[in-house]
Amino acid sequence: MTIVHLRRTPVSLLLDGRGPGLPRIVHWGADLGPLHADELSTVVGATVAPVVPSSFDAPTVLSLLPQPGEGWSGRPALAGHRNGAAWATAFRLDDLDLDADAGRVTVRATDTVAALTLTVELELDPHGVLTVRHRLRNDGTSGYELRDLTPVLPVPPAATELLDLTGRWCRERSPQRHPWQLGTWVREGRHGRTGHDATLLLVAGTPGFGFGHGEVWAVHTAWSGDHVTFAERRPTGESVLGGGELLAPGEVVLAPGTEYATPLLYAAWSDAGLDGLSDTLHRHLRARPNHPRTPRPVTLNVWEAVYFDHALDRLRDLADRAAEVGVERFVLDDGWFRGRRHDRAGLGDWYVDGQVWPDGLHPLVDHVTGLGLRFGLWVEPEMVNPDSDLFRAHPDWVLAVPGRLPPGWRHQQVLDVAHPPVYAYLRDRLDALLTGYPGISYLKWDHNRDLTEAAHAGRPGVHGQTRAVYRLLDELRSRHPQVEIESCASGGGRVDLEILRRTDRVWASDCNDALERLAIQRWTGLLLPPELVGTHIGPDRSHTTHRVHELGFRATTALFGHHGIEWDISTVDATRRRELAAWVALHKRLRPLLHSGRVVRVDHPDPAVWVHGVVAHDGSHAVYAVTRLAASVAQVPGPVRLTGLDRRRRYRVRPPADVPGPATLQKTDPGWWRDQETVLSGAVLASVGLQMPALHPEQALLLELTAAD
Repeated sequence: MTIVHLRRTPVSLLLDGRGPGLPRIVHWGADLGPLHADELSTVVGATVAPVVPSSFDAPTVLSLLPQPGEGWSGRPALAGHRNGAAWATAFRLDDLDLDADAGRVTVRATDTVAALTLTVELELDPHGVLTVRHRLRNDGTSGYELRDLTPVLPVPPAATELLDLTGRWCRERSPQRHPWQLGTWVREGRHGRTGHDATLLLVAGTPGFGFGHGEVWAVHTAWSGDHVTFAERRPTGESVLGGGELLAPGEVVLAPGTEYATPLLYAAWSDAGLDGLSDTLHRHLRARPNHPRTPRPVTLNVWEAVYFDHALDRLRDLADRAAEVGVERFVLDDGWFRGRRHDRAGLGDWYVDGQVWPDGLHPLVDHVTGLGLRFGLWVEPEMVNPDSDLFRAHPDWVLAVPGRLPPGWRHQQVLDVAHPPVYAYLRDRLDALLTGYPGISYLKWDHNRDLTEAAHAGRPGVHGQTRAVYRLLDELRSRHPQVEIESCASGGGRVDLEILRRTDRVWASDCNDALERLAIQRWTGLLLPPELVGTHIGPDRSHTTHRVHELGFRATTALFGHHGIEWDISTVDATRRRELAAWVALHKRLRPLLHSGRVVRVDHPDPAVWVHGVVAHDGSHAVYAVTRLAASVAQVPGPVRLTGLDRRRRYRVRPPADVPGPATLQKTDPGWWRDQETVLSGAVLASVGLQMPALHPEQALLLELTAAD
């Protein structure tokens, strides 16, 4: 076989595929430059561990599928059996296919004793994102029960710290960080959906890595069901990151001749800290064929405005006010379907409620589209209320262990979408809605509970449910390609790159409190670019926290994403509506930059000061938000460095004139601020910075920078 060296600036992947066993990754990280065949052999030989006392008689290597038969004593990458046999494997390399132009390597190996064939697919894309997938085929004459099949990637010893994310409803994407010590750090998601506490990215890095500095390696498990992501460091010197599907006993049993494919494991490297990592991932996502190519419409969702009070005149008036302030899409949320006057009934009965809507949704749809707005609709297809016509007719359609229902959650149960009649019913009802109301161009697809004791025909059912939901989304998108879909799961409970193959954005959180949203959006942006993350201006008093914030703070926070409003603006006076319209207009003006540029998050020494922004990739334009989260110990927190700019260019710095700035504490603003325009080099702005006006806690100001040359 051969040694493979894939290069995609600034990343190299070096693979020793000489056999006879499975290949090993010799290097994944910084670009090694062009290497001749002799140099490749030398590098490979120089990275083989020595034989030490009280160990195996020959050097051990960490292959693409670490197994005990290779001397691996860590977490096995493959676990399964055939009636108690074939539980230990020893794959031998059959073929290594290289497509250098596509950056793709396909490895095929067999274990004739266990009667299994393994295919490993690796691809390094032009932006430096690596994806790995395993496929396992049962070549035997009896079933093979698969318990675990997980891609892993080696990480060098220089990575000594770990960072991942956790959270809960209304506090998604909370970072946690600690030293990477010996042993295994395992993050398991057993929610039947991605989960509010999903790690999103598991990052390993050099000591003290931050947003703008340090060498980092990261993985993301792209799967919307039960999953595992882990980091492991062995006393024998190996360190790995991995992730895959979390399978229940008996959930996947391969019949003879069939195969199982793992979820894609996405991996990225950067020597420019977390911002460099995000930029690599954002470039990858923006290059996808299905990535949104049109400007992301400013969206008004009516939930926090009307809840279940669906009065046509009130909704028409709300649409009028939405059009007035510049909204481009109007979304009717929960409450439009049969029997849905509260959240305890109606789920599953996907017919327009004739008592509330005697003429159907046509009067509202026609009014909204007549204003030049797009129309969207909330649905939650995977769920059912026991108080519904559907449940009364088909109680056996619930995803449950026979003889009992799982514990209730928001007064609802989960439909077994993998059951063909359920799938057909949901497909046909949603298809009928979209066909009967061609004005619907957007679905807010919700998923408001975890899957508990999720059984399909008595067996574990999360795997089949997840695949069935993917098929349902794929089929509806095929029938209605003009309809965009949002992935909402009681907020940010289903955020992963596999659901985003089928959806156009995610709802980051049900919490629209601007202070909470700052953190939620900051860490969601570690993986996703702003245009894929719904960020709305909520009401004065937050629905979920009851905090009160001024409009400027709420609007500044919501500016950096797929912008929208979640607020009854029909009750707002004309003066504030004009201010809101100015913020919407500012977003539209900055939207080309916000939805294409490089996201930067500035490391500031004062934890009460957060700075983030977006910089055009050509360095010509940038916008930053400086936020005071709370009162600081230091009365004056110190200058803010504006990183990410072209250090050689000069920039005109000023607050946007489109919107009012915040009131400040100090009587005399810094001179550059009073002048309303300052020109400095990118080097000065990044190394010296600017002293900001003093802000009250929970205030923010915007800075817009344009190249002066």
